[in-house]
Amino acid sequence: MTLSFAPPASAKASAVHRLPRLRIPLARSWPSFGRLLRGGSTRDLGRLPRYLVFLLAGLASVWTPILFYLSSTPPSFTSHMSLILPGSGASSSVNLAEIGQASTQTNSAFANNSVSPTETYKRLIAADRVVLEAARQLDVPRTAFGNPQVQLVDQTAFIHVKLNGPSPEEARARTRALLTAFTAEIDRLRADEQETREIGGLDAIHDYRASVARTRDDIAALRNSSGLYSAEQYQRYLQEAEALRARIETQRAEHARVESTVRQLEGRLDVDARTAAHILKLNSDEIYVALMQATAKTSSDLATAQASYGAHHPQVERTQAAHRLAQERMQARAQALIGAGVPLEQSVEGGRGALLADLVRKETERAGLASELGTLETQLAAERARLDALAPDAARLEDLQRDFDVAEAVFASAIARTQSQRTDIYASYPLVQVLEDPTLPDAPSSPSKKLSIAAGGGASILLLVALVMGWVRNAVITSLTRRGSDDAANAA
Repeated sequence: MTLSFAPPASAKASAVHRLPRLRIPLARSWPSFGRLLRGGSTRDLGRLPRYLVFLLAGLASVWTPILFYLSSTPPSFTSHMSLILPGSGASSSVNLAEIGQASTQTNSAFANNSVSPTETYKRLIAADRVVLEAARQLDVPRTAFGNPQVQLVDQTAFIHVKLNGPSPEEARARTRALLTAFTAEIDRLRADEQETREIGGLDAIHDYRASVARTRDDIAALRNSSGLYSAEQYQRYLQEAEALRARIETQRAEHARVESTVRQLEGRLDVDARTAAHILKLNSDEIYVALMQATAKTSSDLATAQASYGAHHPQVERTQAAHRLAQERMQARAQALIGAGVPLEQSVEGGRGALLADLVRKETERAGLASELGTLETQLAAERARLDALAPDAARLEDLQRDFDVAEAVFASAIARTQSQRTDIYASYPLVQVLEDPTLPDAPSSPSKKLSIAAGGGASILLLVALVMGWVRNAVITSLTRRGSDDAANAA
């Protein structure tokens, strides 16, 4: 290393000629900081050993870890599988006779934007209990089993899973065990959800059953106390009462008609129906008819005797005695037959007899109608009293029956819904299918020789580029400084 000495500025101005500079070699020491920044001449080959040393040290620091990694790292194989979540939902409907309709509907797994089933399954696959279960199946320690790598494909329902193993068969076995543990965990979660829902549904069913039983007991108690078994029965009672009322109206009209006929016949015959019945009864008795004929004959004989003899003539007296005897016998016979005196009618021959018979028949019909009408009116009054007493019970029974029907329908629908929910197992945890079975790797995934060599080569190239830049840095800095001075001078 040399030092240069130059005369002062004042001496430089007065000197006639310039003295040559003296270069005195000094002892070598560490280069200055400026020299480290600027570097040396690109033609100075004395710098080459230092750069070679740096190159060899840099290559050794790059390739030694790479070679150690390739030689000491055991091979690792990666098995992968692909899962898919179908995106369509499912629905079903069942009509139950006399009960109602039970329907189930499973929405698509991707219908809710706030919940991603693929993200849920990604977390579940990597869950510690799933990995522990898979390691337990293979009797492998959890630390040696490894962690699965789960990757989701955007805008799809695919889930890619990767898992490493010391051998191809071991990697595939671990992936299969992970798949088995994952599906078993999903089934357990679904079963737990179904059990929880079923417990809640059974509690509701017990409440509905108790409500139905209470309503049934109330209905039974009301039936026992009132004798009314249904609201339809009360309606039938109302219909029967209305029919009875209509029948009474008809009976009244018929009774009025027959009574009018009886009055007309009584006015025409100038006898009442009771007397007409007595006349017909007496004239139908042969003894009475014979006595009546005998009385008529004695009456005729008496009239003849009175016309021929005096009032006290023995013939007249004998005829009068015979006539009185005949009348007494006839009255006695009438008394025995009808319990009344001698009737006014002595003969019912001709059309008068038919009219008398018609009068008696109509009177009998009128009496029958009157009796039947009285019975019907009594029955109607009793029926109305019973309906008035049953009206509150019928209203209460109808309300209870309606409550019972509603409670029974709710109870039946709850049972049907509980049963149908057993098929809806994919509501919270949608269906997942294996799109690609766990693969058997044919080459180790690590250590990667190609990647390691490529990384070492890249690092070596970067080291060479750095050393080349260090070799020419003085020329580059000088060129940049000179360009800056020229630009400044041009600007001035």
